[in-house]
Order: sequence, then C-alpha cells, then structure tokens
Amino acid sequence: MKIWKKLTAAVAALTICCSTAAGAMLHLDTNAVDDCNDDWLHAVGSRLYDKDGNEVWLTGANWFGFNCSENCLHYLWSVDVDDALSTIADHGINVIRVPISTELMYSWMNGTPNPVSSVQANNDPAYTINPDFCDAAGELKDSMQIFDVIMSKCKNYGIKVILDVHSPTAHNSGHNYNLWYYHPDAGGSDTMAIMPDGTEVTSEIWQDTLVWIAGKYANDDTIIAYDLKNEPHGKGQEGSAAAKWDGSTDENNWPYAAKKCADAMQEVNPNALIFIEGVEQQVRNDSFKWGQPDSESNPPYYPGWWGGQLRGVRDYPVKLASSGTSKIVYSPHDYGPSVWPQSWFDKDFTTQTLLDDYWYDTWAYINAEEIAPLFIGEWGGHMGGDNQKWMELLRDYMVDNHINHTFWCLNTNSGDTGGLWTSMGFTPANGSSIEWDDEKYGLMEESLWKTSGGKYIGLDHARPLGINNTGISVAEYYASGGSSNLDAGGKSEPMDPEVPSGTTKPAETTKPAETTKPAETTKPVVTTTKPVTTTTKPVTTPEPENPTTAVYGDVNVDGEVSIVDVLMLNRNLLAGEKLSAEGTLNADVDLDGKPTTTDAMNILKYTIGLVKEFPVK
Repeated sequence: MKIWKKLTAAVAALTICCSTAAGAMLHLDTNAVDDCNDDWLHAVGSRLYDKDGNEVWLTGANWFGFNCSENCLHYLWSVDVDDALSTIADHGINVIRVPISTELMYSWMNGTPNPVSSVQANNDPAYTINPDFCDAAGELKDSMQIFDVIMSKCKNYGIKVILDVHSPTAHNSGHNYNLWYYHPDAGGSDTMAIMPDGTEVTSEIWQDTLVWIAGKYANDDTIIAYDLKNEPHGKGQEGSAAAKWDGSTDENNWPYAAKKCADAMQEVNPNALIFIEGVEQQVRNDSFKWGQPDSESNPPYYPGWWGGQLRGVRDYPVKLASSGTSKIVYSPHDYGPSVWPQSWFDKDFTTQTLLDDYWYDTWAYINAEEIAPLFIGEWGGHMGGDNQKWMELLRDYMVDNHINHTFWCLNTNSGDTGGLWTSMGFTPANGSSIEWDDEKYGLMEESLWKTSGGKYIGLDHARPLGINNTGISVAEYYASGGSSNLDAGGKSEPMDPEVPSGTTKPAETTKPAETTKPAETTKPVVTTTKPVTTTTKPVTTPEPENPTTAVYGDVNVDGEVSIVDVLMLNRNLLAGEKLSAEGTLNADVDLDGKPTTTDAMNILKYTIGLVKEFPVK
C-alpha cells in the first residue's frame, strides 16, 4: 500500500474518531452513537470485506431468549443490559447472534408486540435493573421497544448483531421443529409452529416477517446479517416433513425457499448479508430419491448435524437476483461428542480424520474452494475429554482458515452445552455481577479477531469495541497498518480456488448417524444475588523504568507507538481526558513544552513511516 494511501486512510479514521468531543471519548461515552450506516459487508470468494475493501472477521457468541416464551434475552431478569453488553464487548466479542421467533416478529409487524415476561430480578417494581426498559411513566415497554433499546446499546459498545430466525413460535424448544413453516408431521409439537391464537406459521408469514424487519433496520447497520432459519432438519425418509436441498421448487426445499425470501429482503435492504444454514441429510446420488426409506446396508442419505449438511451447495448454490453471491454466507452448525456421539468420533479423531469423515465434503469445501464465506453459527459444548479436544481442533481449523463463527453460547441455561457465563446476579448496592467461565472463555478467546498486540478488533468503523480500552474499531486497525491473527493485516485478495495444503479431500462416509440435538432447558436457572467480581481481562500498563525519561509518542505508556496513542492524545486535547505524567511527557514529540494537535499529527505520521524518529526537530 502506498504511503499516501495509508495517510489518507489514517487521517480519515482520525477525523471520524476525533472530530468532536464525543467522538474523542469513544471508549468512555456510551451515549455517542455511530450513525454513519457504513459498516455493511460483502463477500468475495471465501472472505468478507468492508466498504473499503478491507477483510473483516466475524468472531462472537450467541445469546438466546427472544426466541423463547420470555420474548427477551435471558438473564436480563438478573443483570443490567449495559453491564452485560460492556463485558461482552470488553471480552472481544465483535458480533452477537440473537435468536428470535417468527411469532414475535409477526406480533411486531402487526403492531401488537408480545409482552416481555421477565426482564428484572425479583419483579422489582422500582426497576433498579434495566430502567431503560421502562417508559417515562415507569411502565414496562413492549418487546419490540425493548429489542430496539438493546440494538441501540449494541451500537454504543461497537457490537454488531446477526438476527437468527430460531423457531416458528415463541417456544423454548421451538428449535426442535424441522421446518420454517407448519407441517403436521414436522416433529416436535404443533405449538412449536402454531401461535397461541391458532395462526399457523406459513412460509408466507415467515418470509413477510423477515422482509419487514430487514426493512425496519435498512438504515441501521447494527444488524449486519440475517440467518434465515436455524437448523432446518429432518431425515430423508420423512419426505415433505423434512428440509431438503435440491433443485426443485417444493415448499420444503430449503435453498429454493431461502432464495425466494432473500430476494424479497434485498428489495428493502440490499446491504445486509444473508446467512443460509444447511439441512440434516443429503441424498447420496441420483440413484436415490428424497423420501425413500433408510437402509443400513445401502444408505440413501449422507448424515449431518441439524443445519450442518451443505453438500448441496456444490450443485445447487443460492444466487440472488440482484447481488448474485456477494451477500451470501453459508452457515453450518457443528458440535462435539457431548451433544451426540456421531460416527466420526468413534476413533482417536484428529483434524484430518474429521475432514475425511465429515467436515470437508459437508461444509469445509465451500471455504477451501473459494465458493463463499463460511460462518459456523453454533459450536461449543462442555469442557473436558473428547469434547474439549474437538472444540480445540475446530477452533484451530477456523482460525487457520479464517472462518467466521459465533460460539454457543453466552447463556448458562443451554442444557447440552452450558455457557460462557457461570452466574449472574444483581443487588442495588453493588449492581450487576457477571461471572465468566475462565477455562471455556480461554479456549474460545483464541479464535477472536485481535491485533498482534492483543487488542480486540470490532466491525464498526467509528466505534471501538468495548469501553475499557481492550478493543479498537476496524477503521483504527486498518489505519494503524498493524497485524492481526487474520492474514497479518492489510487487504487480503481471495486465494486461488484449490484445496489448501494439509486439507486432503476425504472419501465419502457410508455410515449414517443419529443427529438429534437435545433441547435447551426451559426453566431459567436460579440467579445469584451475591456480588461476584467480573472477569473482564485487564489491560496492563507497564511502569516505565525511568519516569523522567520520555518515550516519545507512547501516550498510553504501553511500550509501543500506535494509532491508539494518537486517539488517546486527541481525547485529551478535545475532551479533557487526563494523561498520566509519563504520557504527557511522551506526547510532546516536538518539544515545544506541551502536547498539541501538531504532536498528534506527528505521531500519526510516525505510525505510517512519514516521520522516522522522535523528537521532531
């Protein structure tokens, strides 16, 4: 990249972040909102890029509740939403996948939002928890208003959102239903696809609600993507009651329904990404047909996790009418043996055996052959044994191959996986307490997008990720010219469409596997009221060996000179944020006796090579 181009990008980032006092205090003032609506993404080959052509990496976690009967994120009955979102962002999660039900969006679309049944502890009438969820008269807002409040707060913390249609109705086990619409034989109970007033969730209702909400958020880039349906599934022998992937126009043909819905969504919101999950089973070849009985001796179907089977993409990819494949992201789900003992775990499995037995032909080929980006929408599970081994192997494979992902999940009340949180509570005297599972978070943390210096990278161009100086914005990152665990920084061109070395294409499997995923628990766990110290990872500021000796340009005294020092100095100059004595001394790079905007510009030039040494004479 040419120096002038670097300088232009850096100055642009500096202008965005430092042109006003509010902008200069991005890490401090959570009321400062980025409303530029310029954080939309697009796909080229297997990678995602921002508006400037810079590669980005979606690395986050799931937080369910809007899909359930409570009609709100779980645990907001126990903690303040600002406390939860701030610790999420400070832990480096740059995107949250938020499950929701078609029923809830249908109630919003019709102007009769479903009520929220639980958002604060002990039914406290004073609303000491989440006062923003009440109107001026102290009345609880409806579920759509509360959702909007949460989305605005996500923006404040630099967090992006993927909205996931998790179930047809507001049901704590609604994800067990095979299809996105009511079918009398689609598994589970009818209440999972028929609303309390008797309205059946049809394909038309499913599509209409998605088009409606995509239009509602068309000018707000908080929700950057829509996951059209969580885990379409069902076994081949179930026929029309199961989701399939082929070239037909049958109602249960998932790619046909997804394309039809996505085309309609793009008419009202052409900017958002469309996430398309897999199915459960795929017909092996043309000698078999969907709906025929299963067979142990000559199985007609390839097995897969719910939502995990994407073999059909090779022959039947989804191409949208207006944008082709530039907004399509395929999103398999993958789990370990603690969720279900699949056949590919019946050995001392390795990355290569997992590729040979399941991963490659099921979903990994899409990334390896540059067909489209992948987003592992759900992965995770309990620690220990083979399940932890599997999590570590998948994590490392995603990092090595730049695969986007969200961990399942933040919630503690997922029965088959557990969560990243271990306890939640609130007391008026001490506020929220949120305790993280340090061991599980430590495993997942290695797959978060971060700089070589350990700063987490957000997806917002103006808003840094978090408030405790643990994260930066994507604009800050690319303006700094730094490196990260994603291609060492800078723009990344798509690779040649070939199988990467070390990713041997496997032979097909022959043994079908049971793939039933257990339901999440429906009863909220008992929350703690005892204050618990949060485990937000601190940023250590080393003490200088000699406080009287300047390390010019190192305004935040972290031992290096970077764009972060420029931003900190501008926050001092524009908004009065105090610097340490060492930082003040280091900031005066032209030795005129005090830090000024000229020093900020000289430090910026130093980070991109236009100034070679300090002090500036």
